[in-house]
Amino acid sequence: MAKVAVILGSDSDWVVMEPGYRILRDFGISVDVLVASAHRTPQAVQDFVVPAKERGTEVIIAVAGAAAHLPGTVAAHTILPVIGVPVAGKALGGMDALLSIAQMPAGVPVGTMAIDGGRNAALYAASILALQNEDLARRLLDFREAQAEAVYRKNEALRTKIEDEEKKAKPER
Repeated sequence: MAKVAVILGSDSDWVVMEPGYRILRDFGISVDVLVASAHRTPQAVQDFVVPAKERGTEVIIAVAGAAAHLPGTVAAHTILPVIGVPVAGKALGGMDALLSIAQMPAGVPVGTMAIDGGRNAALYAASILALQNEDLARRLLDFREAQAEAVYRKNEALRTKIEDEEKKAKPER
């Protein structure tokens, strides 16, 4: 099955990516996970990324906070699609990471998710993989339909609750 690599700039970034990891696994997508820093362990990043395609990796998700150079560093070493996930930090709430990833120089693109957008990164990676995998495409459509059904159920439950409250509030004649 298709393969996604996830690189975390720090083990503390796992809380952002774990829900996305579970989504990928639920779709039957194999996932490699590595903790490596663009600044502190640049050789480890390069050693993981350069042979990624030969290992069967098709998409890479890079998760980082603060200066968030990891997604750009990853993209510099591969032509595989790279999805950057900025992590909310204490100082600037993740805006530093978001802007660092979103403002990649022309010629070395990184797809950028919202701050703490690990779930969407996984779904975006699955969408890329679904271009060449009809079974995965069907499962993504089913996932979207299930999301829509959940919204319809929530709407109906809320409408029923409001109607019940209105009936209780009306004085009987």
